[in-house]
Amino acid sequence: MTNSKDRVVLAYSGGLDTSVAIGWIGEQTGREVVAVAVDVGQGGEDLEVIRQRALDCGAIEAYVADARDEFAEEYCMPALKANALYEGKYPLVSALSRPVIVKHLVHAAREFGATTVAHGCTGKGNDQVRFEVSITSMAPDMNCISPVRDLALTRDVAIDYAEKHDLPIETTKHNPFSIDQNVWGRAVETGFLEDLWNAPTKDVYVYTDDPTYPPLPDEVVISFEKGVPVAIDGRRVTPLEAIQELNRRAGAQGIGRIDMVEDRLVGIKSREVYEAPGAVALIEAHQALESVTLERLQRRYKRQMEQTWGELVYEAQWYSPLKRSMDAFIEDTQTYVTGDIRMVLHGGRATVNGRRSEASLYDFNLATYETGDTFDQSSSRGFIDIYGLQSKLAAARDVRMGGGAGY
Repeated sequence: MTNSKDRVVLAYSGGLDTSVAIGWIGEQTGREVVAVAVDVGQGGEDLEVIRQRALDCGAIEAYVADARDEFAEEYCMPALKANALYEGKYPLVSALSRPVIVKHLVHAAREFGATTVAHGCTGKGNDQVRFEVSITSMAPDMNCISPVRDLALTRDVAIDYAEKHDLPIETTKHNPFSIDQNVWGRAVETGFLEDLWNAPTKDVYVYTDDPTYPPLPDEVVISFEKGVPVAIDGRRVTPLEAIQELNRRAGAQGIGRIDMVEDRLVGIKSREVYEAPGAVALIEAHQALESVTLERLQRRYKRQMEQTWGELVYEAQWYSPLKRSMDAFIEDTQTYVTGDIRMVLHGGRATVNGRRSEASLYDFNLATYETGDTFDQSSSRGFIDIYGLQSKLAAARDVRMGGGAGY
């Protein structure tokens, strides 16, 4: 039997780079390769086809994991509860999937007797950090390598290698984009998008239809229990099914297209185009339900924490102590986030137009301006006097000290 030190577990997508990496790692390091493909709802080829391709490209073993429900429940749902949007826009499509992929890589490494894990990331992006920090957080005893970064496996070398060895993989020197996708969304970069003045062309988009000429409005009711979607239009759904249905329905209306320049962890600004119809619609609905079920100061503080939570996940800190502590706070805030949100999906927008919850803090009799108002307006005068007391004292001091009234 081959010594365990001679085995490497490779995160395998079935594409050119990771297919070539199987033989390349063997030639450069003398180690056998175990290929691991993880299904996080990315679609595309059948995983059994991908598994066989890994074997045909020289993998000693090939392992396939269906992690779709796990990804939806244990990674996407915490992001939804956190309303996680990096820099106010990006729903962390790629960042969320890396920890679950790594979980299965480490599992396979233990099972197949490997001490090194390999990934196909470059040395310029965020994902190398996410993979390797997640790996060392879960398995501090394991080593990490990147064939592209560490073993000089550039794209032109990969194409030449595949052609020379007649590997069963399509090779092209003109693939215009770098794409990563899963059930939570789709990320597109490079190619002509690197010129910030170039508008995305129609072929950039797959998850969403053009919102310019949308179909008729689509009204949907999303039911939540403790921050998790559990039914759509009265039909019970799992988290995965909720995301998939909203991907389909919101995607048909062109919802969830994001074109942004973001700050990468490695210090580079990067132009990214994202599609996340289900994520965007669900976050919009979840925020609306929180607006009626969270107490004011709790909600205000949670909004501050949401930004930090998104930055931590984006910056490879899924397993950090700070995020773990934040998760406990966020989970507590979801105790009463139960109810229904009605929204209209149309022309690129998900617009909430109805809210109901048994746990609502909205009191109609307090809020109404009509007859039946139970709010004692006479209390407001004294409240204002006390609320403005410090500002009043400061303004009087400014005048007394000859500094004007503070403006």
